[in-house]
Amino acid sequence: MKVTWQKKKNKLYIYLNGELDHHEAGETVKRIEELIERETPRDCVIDLENLGFMDSSGIAVILKAYRQISAMGGRLCIENVQQQPMRVLDASGIERIIGFTALK
Repeated sequence: MKVTWQKKKNKLYIYLNGELDHHEAGETVKRIEELIERETPRDCVIDLENLGFMDSSGIAVILKAYRQISAMGGRLCIENVQQQPMRVLDASGIERIIGFTALK
């Protein structure tokens, strides 16, 4: 799992590349938490365009980022969700609290 990022204005974009499963989730959470803490963005976007696989551990990663950014008064959204991760997100019902868009 590769985590890259960029900040545009006061929005932090986090790009997840590879596969997000229980083996990768712990390190991914740490990396995202560090980025949010260091960059203190108003809003955060997690881009999943290059995430080919995600299991339920990915939901925990997203929820932790959501809680952290919400505690700072910001918003989190998920963009460019591939088909397989979208099935996991749909099954979780996470769209009731976090907005996301799928790739067309």
